[in-house]
Amino acid sequence: MQNDNLKSYLHLHVIVFIWGFTAILGKLISLEALDLVWYRMLFASVIMTFVVLFNKEKIKVPFNVLIGFIVSGIIIAAHWLTFYQAIKVSNVSITLACLSTGAFFASILEPIFYKRRVIWYELLFGIIVVVGLGIIFNVETKFKTGIYLAVTSAFLSALFSVINGKYAKEYDPNVISLYELSSGVFFLSIYLFFAGSFTPAFFSLSVNDLIWLFLLSSICTAYAFSASVKVMKFLSPFTVMLTINLEPIYGIILALLIFKDGEEMSPLFYVGALIILATVIANGIVKSYKKVTTN
Repeated sequence: MQNDNLKSYLHLHVIVFIWGFTAILGKLISLEALDLVWYRMLFASVIMTFVVLFNKEKIKVPFNVLIGFIVSGIIIAAHWLTFYQAIKVSNVSITLACLSTGAFFASILEPIFYKRRVIWYELLFGIIVVVGLGIIFNVETKFKTGIYLAVTSAFLSALFSVINGKYAKEYDPNVISLYELSSGVFFLSIYLFFAGSFTPAFFSLSVNDLIWLFLLSSICTAYAFSASVKVMKFLSPFTVMLTINLEPIYGIILALLIFKDGEEMSPLFYVGALIILATVIANGIVKSYKKVTTN
């Protein structure tokens, strides 16, 4: 069991690095955020359908679980929509720095969903995270919309992780991913249909966009999404959310290397981002120490 936990933890770091690259792809793809998320979920759903059929996995689940999968699918669709819209209206660095607040939201949501008491030091760390976010908000005023969207995306990501943590221990990750991705694209399709967005121009993709979308949908979504659900069998939602907070580090470094001047921020931005990331890491260290001393 301990070996499974270590393998899952290392696997999670690989997944998080891949997720760090999704922000880069979001900026490289020329589509609007809604169109991008629809294509991402559509392609990934098709891939997961083939995976489930190839493995001959049972897809029948209880009705109440099916409803939970559908709700989770809508949540992850909303998370990706706000995430990519934040990148479009600001940049990768702003979006990923604000996404770090996800661990703070997870510390609030876990006691509600898992019926445990609120831990005082998590609230303290949460206040410090808000201070770091406030610094970013005050020095990068031209990106306020992007900050709002990114923080919303962080909350939705934490909500998704907490809900999915319950299902991951009981159901196959490929089946969970298939239901959630399909549900997300289904409800996005309903919206796009009634909004009159399904026009010839909508389905006209450039070669570059098609290549980036395939990479985003296959490696960064179908594989990473299913694999992340699988590691939740062995890791707590908080550990998952904490490790996901390394995504900004990977993503910001990649963005600086690829986009250079477009991603350079003021010194105080990096102070705020560092406060958030350091607080999240400190939270994880304290939590690990508490577990050791209580065992």
